[in-house]
Amino acid sequence: MIRVCFVCLGNICRSPTAEGVMRHLVSQRHLADQIEAESAGTAAYHVGEVPDVRSREEALQRGVRLESRARQFAAEDFRRFDYVLAMDADNLSDLKRLTHAPEELAKQIRRHSC
Repeated sequence: MIRVCFVCLGNICRSPTAEGVMRHLVSQRHLADQIEAESAGTAAYHVGEVPDVRSREEALQRGVRLESRARQFAAEDFRRFDYVLAMDADNLSDLKRLTHAPEELAKQIRRHSC
């Protein structure tokens, strides 16, 4: 099983959208038994909240449902995921402050913000 976590600041817009799109694509390709996607935020501002209504509406117009609840990324998550995808450079910096282990740092891939 390949586990991927998308990470933004509050986990109510970008990262849950990326998670929803990834789950949708994985489902379409019948790969749910091989790839698992989640999302998290570097901050705890919105823990427990559903994704922002604008994100949910835009995703739904494209056939994608956003059903996750916001949570904060924790250092232990580096051990759970094969890939940790930061939504922007600030999120990447925040993630790097959570670990100094080379194998955990190697899991981080920077993405440009939309």
